[in-house]
Amino acid sequence: MQKLWAPWRGKFILGKKGKNCFLCQSLKGGKYKQSLILYRGKKSFVIMNRFPYNTGHLMVCPNRHTGVLENLTESEITDLMKTAQISIKVIRATLKPEALNLGMNLGKISGAGVANHLHLHIVPRWSGDTNFMPILAETKVVSISLKEVFNKLKKNFDKHFRDTIKK
Repeated sequence: MQKLWAPWRGKFILGKKGKNCFLCQSLKGGKYKQSLILYRGKKSFVIMNRFPYNTGHLMVCPNRHTGVLENLTESEITDLMKTAQISIKVIRATLKPEALNLGMNLGKISGAGVANHLHLHIVPRWSGDTNFMPILAETKVVSISLKEVFNKLKKNFDKHFRDTIKK
C-alpha cells in the first residue's frame, strides 16, 4: 500500500473548527478577497483552498448549503459543472499545469473535510510536484503565495466572465 503524505494540511485537520459552515460564512461575509472567493455566480461559487494540495487548488461549490449531491436541482448541478469547466479554463490559462485532478468526497468517511457542504476540488498538477520534500522533511514547497495566485486567477476569472457576459 502506498501512502500520500500531506503534513502541511495538519493545521486544517487539527485546527479548531467553527460550528458554522466556513463555505457559507465566506460566501455571506462579503469579504471575497479575504475569503479567497474568485467568483460568485447565481448558483455556485469558486473559492481557493486555504490549505492546498498544490498551488491553485480550487473548490467549486453550490451556493446552497447541502452535503448531498442528489439534493441539487438540475439547474444547480448544471451551473456547478459549467463553473468547474470555466475554472479549468482559467487554471490552464493562468498556471499552465500539465494535468488536473478533479474530485468530490461525499460524506465524512470518504475523507470530506467539510461534509455538510459539497464541493468539487480542482487540483493543478505538474511533473515532480510530489517529490522527496514532503516525505523526508515533512515540508511542502510552495513557490507562489496564496495572495499572488489569487490575484492572478482573479484577474482571469473577471476577464472570462466579463467576456462571457458580452457574448
